[in-house]
Amino acid sequence: MSTSALVLFSGGQDSATCLAWALSRYDRVETVGFDYGQRHVIELSLRPHLLQAMPALKPEWPQRLGEDHVLDLSVLGSISDTALTSNAAIAMQANGLPNTFVPGRNLLFITLAAALAYRRGIDVIVGGMCETDYSGYPDCRDDTLRALQTALQLGMDTQLGIETPLMWLDKSATWALARELGGKPLVELIRSDTHTCYLGERGALHDWGYGCGTCPACELRAKGYRQFVASTSAPALRS
Repeated sequence: MSTSALVLFSGGQDSATCLAWALSRYDRVETVGFDYGQRHVIELSLRPHLLQAMPALKPEWPQRLGEDHVLDLSVLGSISDTALTSNAAIAMQANGLPNTFVPGRNLLFITLAAALAYRRGIDVIVGGMCETDYSGYPDCRDDTLRALQTALQLGMDTQLGIETPLMWLDKSATWALARELGGKPLVELIRSDTHTCYLGERGALHDWGYGCGTCPACELRAKGYRQFVASTSAPALRS
């Protein structure tokens, strides 16, 4: 039975929910973030606060949360010409994918996370990839991740697994999962202290969190939050 996990932790809503999920299941949890020249690099600056605040939500979480790692993947940004690695306007491309898609990003993230997990004696990688609410990114699909898991197991001669607890959840269900894992305090922490906006906007705190409110990431987050609030018949959580 797996007892340790490495969470791909960006500082966003999905990865924060995945961190809470892992802390609820594994005896030892480490985190890894990636600096790849992302336009919304502000997410990295939020990680230390989240890593300090989240364990305080449950008595068993502080002893489970271990070391954090941040890897320099600036080479990915240097070879990418996307709306997430430059100031280009967000738009659809001729191939049917949005130009927020960074080719190879999740493949590289998980491969490097696997190498780190191998060195750290960790047997599970946890990622926030989702095939229900996503922008059509092929590296977020379940088939892609299952194939990558097989390749890593063969190439590293290990039984390292990839867990994606949000794979079949929409954003409303992701908010609900956060409440299930950490109650209203976790929902509020995610709402006010995580970052999802592709443009890196943190000027105004909306009912659903910070962001421009118009990019695809903000639209999904806002729609999901409002559906979550409506479904629970609970008042919106405000600062």
